[in-house]
Amino acid sequence: MPLSESMLSVIKSNKSIMLDKSKRFRKTLGGYDAKEKSKFNFPEATPQMIKELRLRLIKENKQRRLKQFLLLGVILIGLVIMLILM
Repeated sequence: MPLSESMLSVIKSNKSIMLDKSKRFRKTLGGYDAKEKSKFNFPEATPQMIKELRLRLIKENKQRRLKQFLLLGVILIGLVIMLILM
């Protein structure tokens, strides 16, 4: 049984060394208070604004994807040419 006793003593000593992480959150303001107004003042979004934003994001993503494919194609063509010339 000496092995299990030593394991228990190691676990106990490690627990005493570890930091008490709950102390960090004891004095912080947490939770939700319905009386208090939120600190953020977001503008109201109309359905038209949301639709325009969605279409703009789709267009930007298509352009980004096209640029990535073109760059990948150029790199692959360069590698193939290098392999052929060797």
